[in-house]
Amino acid sequence: MQKSVLNKFYKDTVVPGLIKEHGYSNVHQVPNIEKITLNTGFNANIDKNGIAEAIKDISNITGQKAVPTKARLSISNFKLREGMIIGAKVTLRGEKMWEFLYRLIAVSLPNIRDFRGVPTRFDGNGNYTLGVKDHSIFPEINVESNNKGTLGMDLTIVTTANTDDEGISLLKALGMPFRKHSSEENN
Repeated sequence: MQKSVLNKFYKDTVVPGLIKEHGYSNVHQVPNIEKITLNTGFNANIDKNGIAEAIKDISNITGQKAVPTKARLSISNFKLREGMIIGAKVTLRGEKMWEFLYRLIAVSLPNIRDFRGVPTRFDGNGNYTLGVKDHSIFPEINVESNNKGTLGMDLTIVTTANTDDEGISLLKALGMPFRKHSSEENN
């Protein structure tokens, strides 16, 4: 399988740059991206066609079949029963992960209206989670035929970085468009 553009860029440009920036003594110390997970949830009252369409949309976005997630508990106030399908998830690794990240950075994020960058909030271990309110920013979604509304989703980029600074350096070097000022993060 041919290497994706972003994977080739990572190997040729990002790794030497991070070695120089952080002073790593070994190439294997340079942080890498392990996996990207997409997770979405939808209303428990949605019909079977809506569930199938949502799973199909997530599968089209990622290029990999989405797995439906089911409720573990019954909660009567939410009209939720144990075993009902309430979401979908996908875990991307390898070349599909690099292709998805490239499409996210180069096509989908700039497609957001009034886009000023993504916040730089990491989890303390170098992993990054981004919330997307509308799945129609991805070019794989046909807005005209989508009559069920919009789906929100969480994208988690899991890295081998030990600190948030290393994770930020890695994603910045890969082209992630972070916001310029920290005062804008709270919006």
